[in-house]
Amino acid sequence: MKRNIVIAAVTAAALIGGGTATALATTGDDDRDTASRADTSAVTVSDDDGVRDEADDRDDDRRDDSGAASAKVTAADAVAAALADTPGTAVSAELDDGDDRRERAAWEVDVLSGDGTWHSVRIDPATGKVLASERDDDEDDTAEVRAALKGTSVDAAEAAKAAAGHGTVTSVELDDDGDHGDGKPAWEVETHASGKGEQDWRVDPKTGKVTADRSDEAHGSHDSDDADDSGSSDDTDDD
Repeated sequence: MKRNIVIAAVTAAALIGGGTATALATTGDDDRDTASRADTSAVTVSDDDGVRDEADDRDDDRRDDSGAASAKVTAADAVAAALADTPGTAVSAELDDGDDRRERAAWEVDVLSGDGTWHSVRIDPATGKVLASERDDDEDDTAEVRAALKGTSVDAAEAAKAAAGHGTVTSVELDDDGDHGDGKPAWEVETHASGKGEQDWRVDPKTGKVTADRSDEAHGSHDSDDADDSGSSDDTDDD
């Protein structure tokens, strides 16, 4: 009923005022059609998450490479500076690029002191000066760390030096429970090299031998085998 009234009104206006009213009515329909098309085109489905993820990974690698290249203080030097401030055993050292903006870039070194207390020491990667040192009460694996280090002759600084031939060391950490690699405790070292990105290494705490860390690849292969086995089992059940 309303549509008939509108058409009648437009027709009457056209008879009185010429074709102007018809033009306005037509324009109004076009606007509604355009708006409808605009609303429809505004609803889009993006399927480029994978592309963005890959781009983000490349950006992260570039930032890591840049941070590693700009650090004048090596991992071994950072460990030495931390131990000079807080005596004990360095269990890990990691280069923090300071993305948070609230904290500047620094080496973060975890030290287990002789009395069993843990300390986190921040070292300036440009000067080697101690930026901060505080006690860390969150650590609870003191016994495991000491057991892993028993009888070893290669410390964190030496492990970092051993792997430095593969690139700039950005972190070194004790794998005290041997969950990765050959199942034995080892120093896990991460390096960055131009054109190669991030690489992971394992350094034997007794001999200093450096080997590529293939644990992630092996784990992925194991998961794939499990999936295949599961699929075979399902086929058998279906029969």
